[in-house]
Amino acid sequence: MDAQTRVLTTIEHEEPDKVPAWESAFTNNTITKQYGLEPTKGDYGLSILKYLPFKNRILRYFMKKKNIIKAEYRYSHELFRRMDLDIQITASSLFPRVILKGGKGFIDEYGRIMKFEYYEKDGTPILGYYGGHFNSFEDYESYELPDPHSEARLNSFYAGREVQEELNNEIFSVPATGALMECTWEGFGLETFSRILGKHKHAKKIFDDRGEFTLELVKILAENDAKLVILWDDYGFKNGLFMRPALYRKYIFPWLTRICDAAHKRNCKILLHSDGDLMEIFDDIVNCGIDAINPIEPTTANPDYNIFKLHAKYGDKITFVGNVSPIMLAIGEINEIRAYSKKLIRELAPGGGYIFSSGHSINPAVTVDRFEAMQNVKRKYGQYPIKIPE
Repeated sequence: MDAQTRVLTTIEHEEPDKVPAWESAFTNNTITKQYGLEPTKGDYGLSILKYLPFKNRILRYFMKKKNIIKAEYRYSHELFRRMDLDIQITASSLFPRVILKGGKGFIDEYGRIMKFEYYEKDGTPILGYYGGHFNSFEDYESYELPDPHSEARLNSFYAGREVQEELNNEIFSVPATGALMECTWEGFGLETFSRILGKHKHAKKIFDDRGEFTLELVKILAENDAKLVILWDDYGFKNGLFMRPALYRKYIFPWLTRICDAAHKRNCKILLHSDGDLMEIFDDIVNCGIDAINPIEPTTANPDYNIFKLHAKYGDKITFVGNVSPIMLAIGEINEIRAYSKKLIRELAPGGGYIFSSGHSINPAVTVDRFEAMQNVKRKYGQYPIKIPE
């Protein structure tokens, strides 16, 4: 069974040949070298462009070139294939718009200021959020809105699909986009955005802009044969939600429902990546029609936000993707990692509806032996039918 069929079969709550696996983000040079690839600079080519005149214009030009994009995807998709993961993403939004002075980062099309740092132990590049470009609603209105019809978006999707075919469909190349909440508040910063929320007309305008963009982009991708689209959209943090539940129901979930409906009408599934404790709105998320959710963070402050408890209640309605703790993968005992990984597969995988992954991402602090302990459990015990002793 190829990777795409494996993932889609699982999301349909049917058993594939083996449990599929994914990581929503992977930044670890040491593990990359373990799998026989030399790490890249990971800086979107900004280290070269920073020396050129008209660098912002040149950046936009290169982003539209499928062959240039495809070279990067050959590397990232091959890495995930070697690690025995089934899904690798292609970018459909969050594109750089303005290169920061010295090429140290950029402002993206949502107004987020993003900068590069490097992990001191192995030089892993880390792209971090450094605040919002907008200081007011007026700043936001003066900024060019992202265009869902930009040729760079479909070119990115096509480039990933071609790499998938070159790798004999051993990896499922899936387009991903920012959605409504995370990239919206990050364009302002949380303090400024909180003041925006006090003005209904302003908040509604911003969320409607994001909703219209995401809806149209998902339609475009699905109409061009995307079978799964990933939405990046953190709704919460470790202690709860960024907004009270009523505001999600007013501004976010009507759009999320329309996005899911549009995808489903075009034979496409939706996977939502949202960090944080989402307990207060989990019913709403499921009712919007989301097909899969990642990662059900295991390190929130709420003991009831638990993937096993949630699976018992919603396991027939949604596919769970997660959730070995990144803290465990950085400093935990090997036996602890093996035991928890077995428990995930044993309790969540039978009948389909489960994709194996970490509880957030593979960051530079994750060690090779701990990562391999997690992956080896999936390799050994992830074959259907699931048979793992207690």
